[in-house]
Amino acid sequence: MKETRLILLIAIHFIFHPIGYGQKLSKQVAAYVEIQDSIVALKNVTLIDGTGGAVKYNQDILLRNNKISAIGNTGKLSLPENTKIVDATGKTVIPGLIMMHEHLFTAKPFNRNYKAIHMTNTFPQLYLAGGVTTMRTAGGVEANADLNIKNLIDQGRAVGPTIDVSTPHIERTGFIPQLQSLYGDESIENWLNYWFDKGVTSVKVYNNITKDDLREIIKVSHAKNIKVTGHLCSITYREAAELGIDNLEHSFMASTDFVMDKPENECVNGEPSLASVDDTSKAFLELISVLIEKNLTLTYTPNVFEPFTDREVIPGGGDVALAPYYLEQMQTIYNQRSNSERDSLSLISFKKEMKRVMKFHAMGGKITVGTDPTGSGKTIAGYSNQRLIELLMETGFSIEESIKIATLNGAEYLGIENETGTVEVGKEADLVLINGDLSKDISNIRKMELIFKNGIGFDSKKIFDSVKGKVGLY
Repeated sequence: MKETRLILLIAIHFIFHPIGYGQKLSKQVAAYVEIQDSIVALKNVTLIDGTGGAVKYNQDILLRNNKISAIGNTGKLSLPENTKIVDATGKTVIPGLIMMHEHLFTAKPFNRNYKAIHMTNTFPQLYLAGGVTTMRTAGGVEANADLNIKNLIDQGRAVGPTIDVSTPHIERTGFIPQLQSLYGDESIENWLNYWFDKGVTSVKVYNNITKDDLREIIKVSHAKNIKVTGHLCSITYREAAELGIDNLEHSFMASTDFVMDKPENECVNGEPSLASVDDTSKAFLELISVLIEKNLTLTYTPNVFEPFTDREVIPGGGDVALAPYYLEQMQTIYNQRSNSERDSLSLISFKKEMKRVMKFHAMGGKITVGTDPTGSGKTIAGYSNQRLIELLMETGFSIEESIKIATLNGAEYLGIENETGTVEVGKEADLVLINGDLSKDISNIRKMELIFKNGIGFDSKKIFDSVKGKVGLY
């Protein structure tokens, strides 16, 4: 009798808490799971494995639990009898995207001012639906919420990627009231340790700090083996590199190195100075050499700078995700800026930056990527991550390079390249199944079908559909 009761209790437990290879999934999360079999074979795929190597055609991929067990030419692998077969003929597999400048909030621009609105429910889901299996927040306006969301996802109680949570943006003053975090003579070490003790694993510095601030931030963080990135202004890239910063955001678009007679520790508008900086200028090449010598990584974020003219209102097709009032607001901004003189200048700047990034890459510089859903509010989680792959191709990278930059490069920066970042035997089953041959048509990046995260296959379309019309509300 006791045995019968125990079996019944176990059965009930699994109905409401299905197991995902050591992870319990809530009923809400399980609703988006398409495949949870212990052994799965993806048959006859086109494989772009994230290593930068050539595209491979007619490949079979065998997944066992949460690992990639075998890869080989179609029909050559020995498959166990209980293998779930997925006929992926005409489809492409890439590694799960690893994005390094994401946020769990969206932008609410108004009358030249700015407010960040936390998208607690929609953005984590959208990131996963858009192929992101690992992301770094690169600064938060509600860092406690970011930590809680990470924990809920890790516990199988919410849908989303694995999250590397950053500190709130660290600066002393600025035009965004939500972002100021340092005051007076308070202890930077105490401030950082407060967040480290809560579970934060990255540090983000922002526009208005001093070199002394940054020196102390780097010292305290590195003592904990935690890396520091920055969207800088008051400190130049060269100064930050010499102080030992690990990462700089927005490639060269935030640089104030070329401002004549820039006051020390003072944030000034660097945009006009960049207009004359091309990829062949001596000063620019010297800066690249310093950054490479200091082993510094740049995060390229073309989405947030993408101009309006001749492009989608919400690049990546994310207009369907917006609440009606929010879409109307974005359409108004688009109408005002599209084909304007300001947008024409933005297009020139956008193209110049693409050349600068290509030069940095060609000289051996390290690049990761992210979308940064801020700015005018047109960068929407998930949709923008897919769009980013298109923008990498527009920049001039090959499809193999584009996927590597968006996967392995991020894994290497985070120190998880032995576990994820490429589709290779022995690594975690973090991969994306795309309907179509991505090597022949980059627009197929928008046709994701299954997102495998830690061996569990989530239905991309089902997740996207569940939050249509809700961004801006939740």
